[in-house]
Amino acid sequence: MTPPTASAEAATPGRRAATGQRAAVGPSAATGRSAVSSPSVSAAGPTATATGPRAAEGSADPGVDRSGRRAPSPPVAGGALVLVGMLLVALNLRAAVTSLGALLDEVRTGLGLSGTMAGFVTTLPTIAFAGLGALTPWLIRRWPAARVLVVAMLALTVGQLLRVLTDSAAIFVLTSALALAGIAVANILLPMLVKQHFPHRTGLVTGAYTMALTVGTTVAAASAVPVAHAFGSWRAGLGVWAALAAVAVLPWVPLALRARAARRAVHPTAAPAARSRVRPARTRLGWAMAVYFGAQSLSGYAVMGWLAQLFRDAGFHPETAGLLLAGVTALGVPVALLMPTLAGRLRTLRPLVFGLTGFSAAAYLGLALAPRDGAVLWILLLAFGQGAFPLILTTIGLRARTADGTVALSAFAQSTGYVIAALGPLLVGVLYEATGGWTAPMGFLLAALAVQTTAGMVIARPRFIEDER
Repeated sequence: MTPPTASAEAATPGRRAATGQRAAVGPSAATGRSAVSSPSVSAAGPTATATGPRAAEGSADPGVDRSGRRAPSPPVAGGALVLVGMLLVALNLRAAVTSLGALLDEVRTGLGLSGTMAGFVTTLPTIAFAGLGALTPWLIRRWPAARVLVVAMLALTVGQLLRVLTDSAAIFVLTSALALAGIAVANILLPMLVKQHFPHRTGLVTGAYTMALTVGTTVAAASAVPVAHAFGSWRAGLGVWAALAAVAVLPWVPLALRARAARRAVHPTAAPAARSRVRPARTRLGWAMAVYFGAQSLSGYAVMGWLAQLFRDAGFHPETAGLLLAGVTALGVPVALLMPTLAGRLRTLRPLVFGLTGFSAAAYLGLALAPRDGAVLWILLLAFGQGAFPLILTTIGLRARTADGTVALSAFAQSTGYVIAALGPLLVGVLYEATGGWTAPMGFLLAALAVQTTAGMVIARPRFIEDER
């Protein structure tokens, strides 16, 4: 069930007048004070919501002033501008990571990074996504989402620019962390913005921004080395993506200004926002979402980190091995577009969960037993199996009624999930070094896939995080 839209509310003024005023005044009518509950989060910023039956149903309601009178609703930000802004943000969500991965050898040589420091740099994204992403609900309770996104994209821009201007390994790591902080916040906000602005197009819009994310990932990985060679420095291959991040700031500036003006005009004396009552960490659904997100991310990062080495060991030239790895993300573009649409139309997600498990299991078995003979087939199966990523992003929106619930669930699932994901490349590397082959690492990924599927059965059934206890 999705929240009613502004147009639906406007269509029933009589009913709102009859029921909304009681909800606004509530039990404190005798004292002339209004009861105010937690904010409804939007790109235009939080507004106070009334308590009562409508709030209990998870729908957003306009604020009330201290006398109990209902204030007019703020103007809803233009959907087209929000959509453009979301797609531009999504293009940036992995470019800073995959461009560095493609140029890691050059960066190690240029900055004199030790093996330990290089390993830390490759693990830094999951650490940042886990730790900093968890702060996003706190930020949203204090500032409008559009303003938070402006700052996040500026952090990404400045971080990417500064890290290519330094000769210090320590400063490189710190500025990379600044860039990743911006990505971590944006990771959490996008599902919330889909829920807030496109409640009846969740699958389509999630598919669009997931496809943009996949395109950005692929293009950055494929073009970082050619750009670096064209300009004669690895710094150009990394720094060029700062320009793309700067472009992503532009649509959010007018939205942030509009949010600030609307907030002042509508509710200049609003009571302080209460903390969200949605606590995913205390629910079975919240943990299942986190485990599913973590298990699929673990496999995804392990594949990105080690698949090229597996194909090299199988006898492929390094260039061919790199192309095969790029094929996984390239083939994943249509999957990223279609998966959210399918998820939004199905009553239960079990067919998708089992189907994705089957594709991934077949790919892992094939890579363990015949990596050279069936390489193209395994790449195709992996691309389908990696559809678990757009599936879980869509499910975050499907399993919450409100924007507030969506951002809480998104933050918990992603921050906890990335802690799990950080183990993937590390454990695959340990098993590969200990055994000298790929049977044990593929067995580990199959075990992770079993955990992912078990969690998938929990999140497959229609339910809402706001109802969980």
